[in-house]
Amino acid sequence: MRILLTNDDGIHSPGLKALKDTLSDLGELWIVAPVVEQSGVSHAFSLFSPLRVKKIILDGCNHCYAVHGTPVDSVKLALQEILPDLPDLVVSGINGGENTGVNIIYSGTVAAAMEGAMLGIPSIAVSLASYHSTDYGVAADFTKRFASQILSNKLPNGTMININVPALKPEQIKGVKVTFQAESHYEEEIEKRVDPRARDYYWIVGRNVLSKDGIGSDMEAVKNGYIAVTPIRVTQTDSEYIKVLDEFLVA
Repeated sequence: MRILLTNDDGIHSPGLKALKDTLSDLGELWIVAPVVEQSGVSHAFSLFSPLRVKKIILDGCNHCYAVHGTPVDSVKLALQEILPDLPDLVVSGINGGENTGVNIIYSGTVAAAMEGAMLGIPSIAVSLASYHSTDYGVAADFTKRFASQILSNKLPNGTMININVPALKPEQIKGVKVTFQAESHYEEEIEKRVDPRARDYYWIVGRNVLSKDGIGSDMEAVKNGYIAVTPIRVTQTDSEYIKVLDEFLVA
């Protein structure tokens, strides 16, 4: 059994280390991940710059490669150049900060797993709903249990699983819910500042808020102490609107 681990927080992130340590007895682990943090890059990959890869020693890992590129760059290189064969599973994470609602669109963590799903490889993205917690144990343990089930039961082609785990102690987790992606948006502010050389620069800050009723959604589940497991499709067509749009164009 061969498992590819990747992320968008960088190859030295604690969430990736937690996955490595926890999943090591499921199979042969290969780690191919960005050198530095790539949060928010979504499905970007490099077209006009060279990709450099360096094999590194990471806590005794025999197959660890740092990529000067995005999460999707890392997966593309892993699947086409680095691994001897396609893996049985791709796991991306564990991300620091939840990837629910509209965050799924922006997330490099989710995009890395989506790249695997596009090639028919069972793929999972995992996030911890905290930017401050250093305890990835609950998320890693759940990922191991879930990965074992996926390896036995597979996934439909073009479908990946997005997992979000509350930053709680094991006894505080209320359970697991299969959820849908919440409809949400960012309430944003752009802070304008001036650097020491009197040049303007900007920080984008904001928060993810529900656009409509979130009952049954990933955001609601995590907020209420549940692990959210959300199937995400590569295909993004709004199937329900096709007939409406067709009638509109005919008219």
